[in-house]
Amino acid sequence: MRKVGPGKLLPLLALFATVAGLVVTAASPSPAGAAAGEECRPDGLYQTPGVAVPYCTVYDTEGRERMGADHARRVIGYFTSWRTGRGGTPAYLAPDIPWDKVTHLNYAFAHLDAQYRVSVGPDGPDNPSTGMTWPGADPDPTLPYEGHFNLLTKHKKQHPDVKTLISVGGWAETGGFLGPDGTRTASGGFYKLGAQPQATVDAFADSAVEFIRKYGFNGVDIDYEYATSNNHAGNPDDFWISNANRGTLWAGYEKIMKSLREKLDRASAQDGRHYLLTAAVPASGWLLRGQEAYQVTRYLDYLNVMSYDLHGAWNHFVGPNAALYDDGEDGELAAGGVYTAPQYEGVGYLNTDWAYHYYRGAMQAGRINIGVPFYSRGWQGVTGGVDGLWGRAALPDQTKCPPGTGSTVGGTTPCGNGAVGIDNLWHDSTAGGAEVPSGVNPLWHTKNLEHGITPDYLARHGLDPVGDPTDRLTGDYTRHYDSTLTAPWLWNAEKKVFLSTEDEQSIAAKAKYVADKGLGGIMIWELAGDYRFDAAKGQYTVGDTLLTKIDEGLRAAAPYGNRKATGPAPSRVLDVSATVSGFALGDSNYPITPKLRITNNSTTTIPGGAKVEFDYGTSAPGSMSDQSGFGLRVVAKGHTGANVGGLRGDFQHVELTLPTWQPLAPGASVEVALSYQLPIASPSNFRITFGGQVHAIASDHPRGVAGGPDPTTTTTTTTTTTDQPGCATPAWDRAKVYNSGNEVSHRGRKWTARWWTQGEEPGATGEWGVWRDLGAC
Repeated sequence: MRKVGPGKLLPLLALFATVAGLVVTAASPSPAGAAAGEECRPDGLYQTPGVAVPYCTVYDTEGRERMGADHARRVIGYFTSWRTGRGGTPAYLAPDIPWDKVTHLNYAFAHLDAQYRVSVGPDGPDNPSTGMTWPGADPDPTLPYEGHFNLLTKHKKQHPDVKTLISVGGWAETGGFLGPDGTRTASGGFYKLGAQPQATVDAFADSAVEFIRKYGFNGVDIDYEYATSNNHAGNPDDFWISNANRGTLWAGYEKIMKSLREKLDRASAQDGRHYLLTAAVPASGWLLRGQEAYQVTRYLDYLNVMSYDLHGAWNHFVGPNAALYDDGEDGELAAGGVYTAPQYEGVGYLNTDWAYHYYRGAMQAGRINIGVPFYSRGWQGVTGGVDGLWGRAALPDQTKCPPGTGSTVGGTTPCGNGAVGIDNLWHDSTAGGAEVPSGVNPLWHTKNLEHGITPDYLARHGLDPVGDPTDRLTGDYTRHYDSTLTAPWLWNAEKKVFLSTEDEQSIAAKAKYVADKGLGGIMIWELAGDYRFDAAKGQYTVGDTLLTKIDEGLRAAAPYGNRKATGPAPSRVLDVSATVSGFALGDSNYPITPKLRITNNSTTTIPGGAKVEFDYGTSAPGSMSDQSGFGLRVVAKGHTGANVGGLRGDFQHVELTLPTWQPLAPGASVEVALSYQLPIASPSNFRITFGGQVHAIASDHPRGVAGGPDPTTTTTTTTTTTDQPGCATPAWDRAKVYNSGNEVSHRGRKWTARWWTQGEEPGATGEWGVWRDLGAC
C-alpha cells in the first residue's frame, strides 16, 4: 500500500454516480432464523439475487459485525509479506502480532497473475507466504503449506474472533506483479482485468474464492490504486495502461467488485459462513473526483479509508501526512484557490474528517474505517512556514524529479525535495530500483530521531553513517503538534528537514474521533511500523505502543452506527432505482453536472406531484441545484461554510417534486440534471412520498426487508412516517442558541441537544450529532 501521489495540484472537483442495484421489494422483515439471514444483513449491503447468504455467521440482528466480547469497533492491521528478517532487517511474523488488540488482519499482498488469477507466486521454500520457515516460529504440521499463511492460520485458531483477509493489489501490484526475484511484470493487472469479458472477470472472482478456501481466509480485500479518470494517478510504472484507459477504468472496477460480491455470496451460501469483501479506498479529493460517486460501496461489507499520503514529496507543499482536520491554512489548497473561491465555501478536502464525510453520504458510519499511518513522510531544504509546517521544499534540479511527479507528467507544480539518508529508512523505490526521496520511515525510527538516539540498525538498512553525511544523526529533531490538524511532526532546524509523524497524542485523538462519531474502527498501515522503547538497547524498536493506544480508545466504545439514514425508516419499499451518470473525465469535470435518473421498476404508478428526497454527504457544500426545472433544493444543511476543526453534520438533505403532468408509470424513467461543486459519494436515503405514504427505494438496499413481489401486492402492517402534529415541546428555531439538555420539537418528533448548537436542524445532524431523537410527540 506504499503510495505516492500525483505530481500536480489537487484539482477541486468530484464525480457523482450510480446508486442502482438489486431489485428489492416487499415490506415485511424476514422471520427470525430465515435461511437468508436477512435480519442480520447490514443496511445498504447488496445481496446477490436468489442467494441465501448466511449473514448471521458474521453479523448480529442489528446488522453489526460480531468481533468478540472485547471489541465493539474494528482494529484492522495490515500484515506484510516482506518483513521476513532476511537481509538483516527486522522480521515481523505472526507470533509478533498482539492478537488480543486486533480484530482483523489484512495480508499484503496477493496479486493477479498473467491469467488474472489471485496468486502469491510459485510455491517453494523462498516463498514468504507459503514456503518459508523461521527458527522458533513453530508451524502447524497439519497444514499443507508453510510460510506466513501457516503461522496466521495457527494463531487464528487460538484467537478465533480475529478475521483474516487476503489483500489483492497494492501500489506495486495494481498494474503488474512481482516475481520471486523482485522483478516486476507489467501485466496490466486490475487496469486490464476491468476491460476483459465478463467470463474472465468471473474467473478471477472464482480464483479469489478458491484462494480463501485453500488458505483459510475470511474474505477478500481489494487495493486497486487507482480506478480514476484523472491522468497521472497511481503508480507511474502503470501509466502506459492507466492513462490510456482513463475513461473506462471506473466501469471496469464496478464490474470486478460486483462479480466478487456475487461469487463470495454464492460461496458463503455453500460453505455456511459469510465471506467479507472490503476495499482500501482513497481519501484525496483529487483522486475521488475521478471516481464518480464510488458506487461500489454497496458491494462492500466495509471500506478502509486510506486517510494518509495527503501530503508528500511528490510536490513542494510541506504538510501533514494524515491530518484529522483542516485548519484553513493548507498550502496546497490555498495555492489552488480552494479557500477563496466562494463556491467551495472554504471546505478543505485533504484531511481524514472530510474523507469520512464523503463516504458517510453513501453508507452508515459503522461500515467506514479510517486509516492511520505507522510511517512518516518528509522533505528536506524546507523554507517558510512555521517550524516547517505549510512551508515549501522544491527539488533544486527539477529535471531530476522522480517519475510521476512535477515535470515528468507535464505538471507546473514543482516536485518536492524529499528527505533522504537517515531520514528515509524504508527506501521507497521505482520499478527500476532507484530510491525515491520521500522521508518514509517506520515510527520506531522517527522516535529515535526525536530523542537523539543513534540506533544500531542503520547499516542493516543500507545506511553508512561513517562515510555518508546524509546517513548521520545531525541536528535536533524537535517534536511539534498542531491541535487543530491533530498532527505531530519533527522539525530539524539545522537540516531544514520536516517529518510528518504519528504518536500517542494523535492516535488517541483519532481513536476518540472514531468512538465519538460511531465509525466502524481504525485501519493501520502497517503493523511493523509501531514502536516500543527497548531499555536494554537504549533505543526504540518494533512494538505495539500505538496499537495499544487504539485498543484502549476503542475497547469500551459504544456499538458503532448501523443505519445509513437518520430518523424513522419507511415501512414500505418501492422497486425504484436511482442512478447518476454523464460525467466529464479528469480535469474537464467542472462544474459537476451529471443526470440523476429515477426509474420505476414496480407495478405502481408514481403520481405527478410526488415528493422525492435524498441525502448527500457534507463533503460538498449544500448548494446542489438542478437544471431541469424540478425545483430541486437543499432543504436541510448538515454543514455550511469552512470546515476548520471538522464538518458538523453528515448530510445535506435534498427535495424535489415530480411535475404534476409527469407521473412515473411502471417501467418509466425521469431525469434530473444536477449541478454541484465538490466530491460526494452516491446520493442515498431516498424517500418518495405520495398518497400519504413514505417509501424507501430498492436501490438503497434498505435493511429489514426481503425480496419478493411488488409491495402493492404484499400484505403488510405499516406505520406512518409523516409528521405528527400536536407537540407540546417548543418548536425548534434556527436562530436560537440551544445548550446541552434543551428539548425541542421538529417534524413531529422531540429532540434533545447534546451540546451547544445553533442553526443545526434536528434530524440532519446524524446519529452521532448534536441532536438526539427522543421519539414521536
